[in-house]
Amino acid sequence: MNISVVIPLLNEQDSLKELHDWIAKVMQSNHFSYEIIFIDDGSTDNSWQVISDLNTQNDTVKGIRFLKNFGKSQALHAGFKKAQGDVVITMDADLQDSPDEIPELYNMIVNDGYDLVSGWKKKRYDSIIAKNLPSKLFNWAARRTSGVKLHDFNCGLKAYKNLVVKNVDVHGEMHRYIPVLSKNAGFTKIGEKVVQHQARKYGETKFGMNRFIHGFLDLITIWFISRFGRQPMHLFGALGVIMFMIGFGFSIYLGIDKLYLNTTGRLITERPQFYIALSTMIIGTQFFVAGFLGEIILRTKRNKERYLIKDELNF
Repeated sequence: MNISVVIPLLNEQDSLKELHDWIAKVMQSNHFSYEIIFIDDGSTDNSWQVISDLNTQNDTVKGIRFLKNFGKSQALHAGFKKAQGDVVITMDADLQDSPDEIPELYNMIVNDGYDLVSGWKKKRYDSIIAKNLPSKLFNWAARRTSGVKLHDFNCGLKAYKNLVVKNVDVHGEMHRYIPVLSKNAGFTKIGEKVVQHQARKYGETKFGMNRFIHGFLDLITIWFISRFGRQPMHLFGALGVIMFMIGFGFSIYLGIDKLYLNTTGRLITERPQFYIALSTMIIGTQFFVAGFLGEIILRTKRNKERYLIKDELNF
């Protein structure tokens, strides 16, 4: 199979039929073998019924329905797990991503040898204050901390080699950082393509300031995991050594001062250096324990799905 199109969605009943017909037209005109995987992330409208009807009309349509809303990352994870195509395309269900971009994205993966190609919505039709400015700030911070030189990390329109989606763990709200996760996994040939962005035709955006804040918190998490995720002792052990040595140094100073220099008869517990030494040595020990616990967790962790599937179609 040439292409798997993975489409996470939440309450997009009005756009699904139009999006399906558009994708099918592009696939047929380019003679691609394909599958369309819709992941219904706990919609409360008739999205699942629309997907069921599309499956009846076209057996290339497949569906996954979550028991409740678990988030876009979990939806992508479920879709990636089922995808069979040599190239996996992701796009949003709101018709803001154009299926006409699929052939060129496919060629960049197959012919140009990219592991991942990310779309760049150079000209946007979103609200400047609500989305454009926060997005620019977010992308700037992501470039500086990750070293991945993309203009639009959060663009839903991306293309991947099948091997990439099978080996990158997407969870929490990490979908916007899949290029960074891919780089950390060893898939370093990452490209970018300017793609057409269209104004939302139906419904309303799911973007809010909470997603903007969560995005930056996730960016810090990604930075930490990429630097110390495999060996947490390298961070916590180093901090533990520094803190413990500071405390130990103050302890030696207090001992020497008490034995040889103290002419006033002050008790050690009456001196502020005593509490500095005690606190830093305790904190240093706690950092060491945190590092050991992190190493133990890494060696004993078990993978567990972070979502519950209610229904599946055509799998």
